[in-house]
Amino acid sequence: MYGAGQNVMRRILPKATFLHCDYNPSFMGQAPEPIHKNLGEFSALIKQGGIDCGLATDGDADRIGLYNGRGEFIDSHHIILLLIHYLVKYKKFTGKVVVAVSTTPKVKKLCEHYGLEYRVTKIGFKWISGIMITEDVLLGGEESGGIAIKGHIPERDGIWMGLTIWEFMAKSGKTLDELIAEVYAIVGPFAYERNDLHISEALKQQVLKDCDSYTRFGDLEVRRVETIDGHKFHFDGEQWLMIRASGTEPVLRCYAESSTMAGAQAVLAACKKTIGA
Repeated sequence: MYGAGQNVMRRILPKATFLHCDYNPSFMGQAPEPIHKNLGEFSALIKQGGIDCGLATDGDADRIGLYNGRGEFIDSHHIILLLIHYLVKYKKFTGKVVVAVSTTPKVKKLCEHYGLEYRVTKIGFKWISGIMITEDVLLGGEESGGIAIKGHIPERDGIWMGLTIWEFMAKSGKTLDELIAEVYAIVGPFAYERNDLHISEALKQQVLKDCDSYTRFGDLEVRRVETIDGHKFHFDGEQWLMIRASGTEPVLRCYAESSTMAGAQAVLAACKKTIGA
């Protein structure tokens, strides 16, 4: 997605197919966050065929976005699970896992499967880095695509994460979808979606205030609430919704997970209706 990270990939894999590897301080008017809504051109390129996996990084390459061979976006939750699965089962690494509260609870389920200590922090990689510097951490990760793993630096590195996933594919001889199926066999399938709501400051503050009193969103009854950073509402069926004001943009972020993408989108729709956005 333009920026300083482009030269690293060209030097490591000069025969790869590249997109947006030129200098553009305005990122061609596109926000450089490596999420699907910003990567339509990249997805279309992969769908033309002949590419097994696509790696996207933001301008300074500390965040990762990933695509399978069909041009479908693989979010950071799945990447975190893939990395834990690879590092523990295949490379026999050990250590605790530290993730931000906006990350899928499936990480906890995978940690329980492998007997790993699991910790949750506030959003912002500084909270994870602080633990990685002083403790034995296998992986630290957050929803926005910032991930760090043992044996590298205690900071986000989208290129290193992508290369590790590609090593996993190369050594196993499996496609990205086949590796995700291995993870699903342990934690179950799921889908995640996020909406960034550009609403008035008055409505945003009202919603944040009302979060303390929400007991349901449409047909979804709140069973448990986490307030480590924002409000994370847990429902039946391993579904959840999180509402939090962005610390970097004038938006209200709404995160949701369900067993399917349609389910996750339904959770977000119920959220918008409930908060009046």
